[in-house]
Amino acid sequence: MAPKTQKKTRSRKKKPQVEPLSRGQKPLQAAKGTPTARIEALGKAIEADGGAVLASYKDPLGGHWQILAVLPIDRVEPTPYQRDLSPAHVQRLGERIDQLDRFLDPITAYRTSQGVYWTPNGHHRAAAMKALGARSITALVLPDEEIAYKILALNTEKAHNVREKSLEVIRMARALAELDPRPEKEFHVEFEDPAFLTLGLCYEKRGRFSGGAYQAVLRRIDAFLASALPKALAIREERSERLLELDDAVQEAVKQLKERGFESPYLKAFVVARVNPIRFQRKAKPGYDEALETMLASARKLDVAKVKSDQVARASGPTEE
Repeated sequence: MAPKTQKKTRSRKKKPQVEPLSRGQKPLQAAKGTPTARIEALGKAIEADGGAVLASYKDPLGGHWQILAVLPIDRVEPTPYQRDLSPAHVQRLGERIDQLDRFLDPITAYRTSQGVYWTPNGHHRAAAMKALGARSITALVLPDEEIAYKILALNTEKAHNVREKSLEVIRMARALAELDPRPEKEFHVEFEDPAFLTLGLCYEKRGRFSGGAYQAVLRRIDAFLASALPKALAIREERSERLLELDDAVQEAVKQLKERGFESPYLKAFVVARVNPIRFQRKAKPGYDEALETMLASARKLDVAKVKSDQVARASGPTEE
């Protein structure tokens, strides 16, 4: 018997250790100092809008000035690119807040030039407070518009699924294309993953699209573009059309499998994996168009008569959303 070969284990790079208590402001430092002129002007604007400034202070980590305030709740709105509300989540939040009879988790907000307070982190909490009939809401008001696009990564009050995150990212990209048309790749922090941009366009065109089935392969073939954001969005439109064309072919294969008696929530994931040309290639990174073209051709000629039940049973992946 041939001796077993040992698998090579990848060594993970260790993050440099941070010395405890070595970064940021001490408590009294955060409270002391003269606020910037921008913060002073923001405080006056909040009061002119009918709000109340509770405190101006420096963020404990980075030392950035910000304001803790109570805002008129009718001036608070979600960012226009944010995901849609979950009525069930709003109801649950409202019940808990009502039982406690206190609002203890301030939203984050940015004041627009129209005196509206956009909240990139607090949409569901604000909606729950409005449903309870609240007149006002506590908020951390930030002076920088750019932070509104970065702060969505902190939004953990309700976990995103692929559909919600993709729609949120593509809406954000459109807003940024008008405000700050830099290259798409310079917004990698805001967008997190290039696949979300392509998938978001697919969800807009096809509400019941199952993006989770394609996410793994897209993460390997999709990349942030060097083109300016408006032009990059046009390229994304073309990519989404190709992905929807592939989805049509995959759906047809799934239909044929069901006609043969196969029943599984993983049928689409199984077909996508079957036609994925880089499934067993660890280092290969083909271009988006090349990979989609190969997958489309494979999906169209997939012989479902050769598929065995144990192959589908072994399949695993995201269920259809």
